[in-house]
Amino acid sequence: MAKSPAAALTGVVKKYGEKTALDGVSLNIPRGSVTALLGPNGAGKSTAVGLMLGLITADAGRVELFGRAPQEVVARRKIGVMLQTAALPETLRVGELVELASCYYARPRKLAEVARMAGIEDLLRRPYGALSGGQQRRVQFAVAICGNPELVFLDEPTTGLDIEAREALWNVVRQLIAQGCAVLLTTHYLEEAEALAHWVAVLVNGRIVTDGSVDAVRAVGERRHIRCVSVLPAAQVRQWPGVDAVTAQGHRLDIEARIAEPIVQRLLMTDPTLSELEVTRAGLAEAFVQITRREAA
Repeated sequence: MAKSPAAALTGVVKKYGEKTALDGVSLNIPRGSVTALLGPNGAGKSTAVGLMLGLITADAGRVELFGRAPQEVVARRKIGVMLQTAALPETLRVGELVELASCYYARPRKLAEVARMAGIEDLLRRPYGALSGGQQRRVQFAVAICGNPELVFLDEPTTGLDIEAREALWNVVRQLIAQGCAVLLTTHYLEEAEALAHWVAVLVNGRIVTDGSVDAVRAVGERRHIRCVSVLPAAQVRQWPGVDAVTAQGHRLDIEARIAEPIVQRLLMTDPTLSELEVTRAGLAEAFVQITRREAA
């Protein structure tokens, strides 16, 4: 029998005065996977997270955390949270902070394990307030995972991290998933969602307008990039049926189209010297832009 989701919103409505932040939103956060909640600023992402954390209550609909009300302590002890901003005691040493947070959990991870996972082994004796922004983000991640949670909320987790630290965090998230943990990810780095997420939900103006696997959401963009080295002028290729746009750098062409095959065939027939042909589909970032533009229109 399949386990119930770690968290769920069902037909949730939340208003702030006259403004409707969430309008009938339904979303499941399954165990053992990463769910990415994406959307422009003001779309309602923070409200959705706040509801699942039990920080606010819904005006209508149902919010569940491990099948319980999010305010119940027994449910809250199963989660870890890394919000976009965090106010931690600046005078405490990093090791003290992690151990303090661990005290709230029944079966926390050992400090050495947490430090290794978060990459803070060399920071444990340093005051939190003396750390750089990127170092503080790593400590906040350590606090989020120290309790060995079954569900982790990651809100813009890699803001302020360099490439190496970002990739290290991604690897730890994959380890957590392999152990059966659930992760809800909100991020403006679309490549982050593309690298980690199993399921993507796009929230616009308080409604989920698209959801599905990364591949399914990417397909909404319906664009292909055709790159090649050709003697054909960009202006000529731009006139072909099915071509949406062409850019050129010397003899290198970058062609955008919804269907690639007929354009590739015509390229090969028209230019016998064609080389370095490559066809790729639109990424998640491009699909996201198209979805949000469509909804705005």
